[in-house]
Parts: sequence; structure tokens; C-alpha cells
Amino acid sequence: MEKFLQRNPKRPSTAAIHRLRTNARRLETTLGTLSLDSKARLKRLLGELAVVRKRAGKVRDMDVLTADVLTIKQQGEQDCLVQLLEHLGAERKRFARKLRRRIDTRNPQMRQNLKRSARRLLKRLKAAGKHPVDAEAIQAAVAKSLSLSNGLMEPQRLSRKNLHDYRLRVKELRNVLMLSDHPDDSKFLVKLGEVKDAIGDWHDWETLITIARDVLQHGPSCKLLKHLQDTGDSKYERAVKLTEHLRQDYVHAKSSSKLSTPVVQAVSAIVKA
Repeated sequence: MEKFLQRNPKRPSTAAIHRLRTNARRLETTLGTLSLDSKARLKRLLGELAVVRKRAGKVRDMDVLTADVLTIKQQGEQDCLVQLLEHLGAERKRFARKLRRRIDTRNPQMRQNLKRSARRLLKRLKAAGKHPVDAEAIQAAVAKSLSLSNGLMEPQRLSRKNLHDYRLRVKELRNVLMLSDHPDDSKFLVKLGEVKDAIGDWHDWETLITIARDVLQHGPSCKLLKHLQDTGDSKYERAVKLTEHLRQDYVHAKSSSKLSTPVVQAVSAIVKA
């Protein structure tokens, strides 16, 4: 985060934007989970990080959608594809400029607050390591992860209207569980990642469909629009299937209110960190 804020590049790479967005989200989750967001200065920092993350997310969206378009092999629709790619490229430049301007106006104070919060966070985590059983930080992380795990049981019926919001809860829980020393050992974490990616993939194609309808304006007879819609429907079905498997196999949304052993193990790994 600090490196990106210091450089604030005019043409940030796809990888740099992805790291910025991911690290901002994880930092927000960590500070909030460990109850480090109560002070006024930290609240201001979290607010600034949220704005930067959202603006970086706009740039990231264009990168992902461009990559999706480049996978399309639709005969006779090359002009439409070029038009769509040009639009996405122009939008990326516009969103990148907005991100850069935001960082420019807040940079010195944001970086100072970021350094201060990082020092406080490291101090809190070191204290937790010395007293793992009674550590307030670890207890807070466990309580948050258990609450989020139980929250995966709702809503009972998934739909296009609530699936993306469900992904945000999956993502937050995954970030909390990543606080353990060995997150890669958790099967539950792997499944959370699969569901997060599948829902995100579907949502990207839905966004691409909306943009294509506005940019191309060819109507229902456009073969490219039909291809996009068919792909989006397929992505939705896959995302719902993986999500339902997660709920049935790990959180038992339909059978009981108890969490499965893999979930409990994933949460317990925080205590052992």
C-alpha cells in the first residue's frame, strides 16, 4: 500500500492495481477485526482506504472485462469486439486518472496514518503471539470468523439479486481466516476462494453485458450480445452450484445450525497462529 501511494503511477499496471485493491481490502478487514478502528484517526484512514480501494476497483474491473473480451472468438463480430475493447480502454484511463487525483490530494496524511496504524497493528499482533490463549486480538478474530461463518447460511434462496452481496460476505470471512499462520492448509478456505472467484466471474460477465448493450446498441439480433448473455447464464449456474455445495458441505444451511469440522478447524487455526 505504502509503495503504491508513494509512486502513484500515471499508468498503473494490471498487477499493481490488483495488489493495491487486495491489500487495501485485507488491511481494512484486519484493522476492523482486531478492533483497531475505534480511534478517530483510524476511522479516517479506513475511510480513505475504502475510497482508494473502490477507485482502484473501477480500474481493475476494466482490466478484467478486457481480458474476458479477448477470450471471445465470435465469427463476423470483429468490429463489435474492437469497439467494445476501445471503450473499455478509454474507461480504464478515465478511472486511473480519478484514482491518481484522489491519492494526490490525500497522499501525505494518508501515508502518515498508514505507517502509524501499521506500527500499532504489529504491536498488537506481537502481544497476541506472546499470550495466545488470552489474547484479545485473537479472541476478536475468532468471534468475527464464527459470526461470518454462521452468516453464510443466509439467505435461504440465492438469486441474481443477492448473489453478489453473498460474495462480499464470503470474501470478508476468507480475509479474516487468512490471519492464521497456515491459511493454505484449510480446505474450507480453498472452497471459499472457489466460490468467491466463481461469483466474481459471473458478476464480471453481467457487467460486461450491461456495458455492451449501451456501447454497441445493436439490439437482440447482435450475435455478440447473445454470446455474452449465454456465457453469463452459464457463469451464473456454475456460481450458484458451487455456493450451494459450500453451504451444504460446510455450513449445513439446510440441515442444521451447526458448523462442520473443516470450518471449526479453519477458525481454530487463528488461535494457533
